[in-house]
Amino acid sequence: MSQYTGRPEDPTRGRTPDDIDDLDDDEDYDDRPRGFGAALLAGIKELVIVIVLAMALSFVVKTWLFQAFYIPSGSMENTLVKDDRVIVSKLTPGPLDLKRGDVVVFEDPGVPTPWLNNLGGTHSTVGGPFHDALVFVGLLPEDSENHLIKRVIGLPGDHVQADGDTGKIRVNGVEITEPYIKPGDYPSQGKKFNITVPAGRVWVMGDHRSDSSDSRWHDDGTGVTGSVPMDKIVGRALFIVWPIDHVTWLGVPERTFGQVPAPSSTPVKKAAVNPAPSGRPTASATKVAAG
Repeated sequence: MSQYTGRPEDPTRGRTPDDIDDLDDDEDYDDRPRGFGAALLAGIKELVIVIVLAMALSFVVKTWLFQAFYIPSGSMENTLVKDDRVIVSKLTPGPLDLKRGDVVVFEDPGVPTPWLNNLGGTHSTVGGPFHDALVFVGLLPEDSENHLIKRVIGLPGDHVQADGDTGKIRVNGVEITEPYIKPGDYPSQGKKFNITVPAGRVWVMGDHRSDSSDSRWHDDGTGVTGSVPMDKIVGRALFIVWPIDHVTWLGVPERTFGQVPAPSSTPVKKAAVNPAPSGRPTASATKVAAG
């Protein structure tokens, strides 16, 4: 057995002169700094990897978790105003239950006619294919304006009523107080209705009651044509992110619907519904451009 002497081992011990020369060459190569071209190529490679990973992550987030939308009209004032940007959670409805009072983004139901009429479908050509790619992965807002944003007033089975005048909305027989309505508007203003929300659908209204083309204006008195299918809902708006001075959380008004009972299993007889007055808002359905 060899005895440790406390001295470092000689790297040339047991090597031939040719081996020693090769060892010196390897050490010189390892210590040699990389050229500018090699360093630049390595940097570009790392940058490309980071960009690809960021785009993949953004696509995953946009597809299954969160998405940004912008508000181009005033039918949700003063909760949301024109040019606000909101973040929408795609977990509602789904893993998280939809609630009365939620502000939701949904695709234009298109039944019996499109809610947006000729207001949607525009597409920006700025940026060309590169712009479209960033939109696809979720790094830029989507330009196709085929979505709307409204507040859920009635869930499936709810009996929702309005007198079309200055009265309050009634849900399952209980009057609700809505603090989010634009000052100067009345809760029932615009059109009288008395409907039961069909299964798998929700009744939605804008907070700017006098300037919102919502469920009221698309219903035929049955609650079917004016309500929105749950599978058309993209998600729940969580908070405003832009402009900076508008940043706020869009909470659910628990007190507004806190006393509303669960819907009755007994069908409710529908009262006659007045025809839409000539002052129906047509150009203020709140469109949102996806992002």
